[in-house]
Amino acid sequence: MLSHGARRALVVHKRPQRGLSLVELLVGATIGLFIAGGALSLFARNVSSSRQLLAETRLNQDLRSAVDLVTRDLRRAGYWGNAIQGTIAIGATAVTTPNPYSTLVSPSTSEVQYDFFSNSADDNTLDPGPRFGVKLIDGKLRLQTATGTFSDITDASSVRITSFTITPEPAPTVLPLGKFCIKTCNAGTPNCPSLTVTKFTIAVRGTSVSDSSVQRSLRSSVRLRNDRLSGSCPV
Repeated sequence: MLSHGARRALVVHKRPQRGLSLVELLVGATIGLFIAGGALSLFARNVSSSRQLLAETRLNQDLRSAVDLVTRDLRRAGYWGNAIQGTIAIGATAVTTPNPYSTLVSPSTSEVQYDFFSNSADDNTLDPGPRFGVKLIDGKLRLQTATGTFSDITDASSVRITSFTITPEPAPTVLPLGKFCIKTCNAGTPNCPSLTVTKFTIAVRGTSVSDSSVQRSLRSSVRLRNDRLSGSCPV
């Protein structure tokens, strides 16, 4: 027979488990909620950062594309299909024909208008009014591709242009050409031939439509490829 101590130990050993108490359950649930909350907070921050990064990348790309397009088109300003007629040939005493496309108009700091020889059907005569240009209209950059016809070069659904300025170089570079004349003339002499090198500074600033806190600006310097020839050789 078992002793009294052995029987008591057997009874204690066979006692069924009681499980978790209410306090232990609440503590465990609280710890689980803290962990889940931290994980959700981390996920939300990652989603927000990804969204902001995407908005910044798209805004930067849109601004670069717009400025690149404006730069490429502006560089053509003043191009003349018959430019050889405006040069000083050996033995000539004057610039025979002025470039009809050399005029460049800037009605405001956010707009520029210019002309250039566009195709073989052009009669090399400047039509009334500028035919090409770019300006800021209602938060969009618009490129004028023909008389009175504008095309958007920025997507209004993703970017809003808040500022666009195009300003000429304060002091254009003027290269004297009088030494190349048969009868030379010094720089500064009235009507002495010269070549004017024109440069512009383009500055654009935009805001992401999906996130107004994302703002970027971009600047670019542009030199016109078609330098303006003026004056004539003395007779």
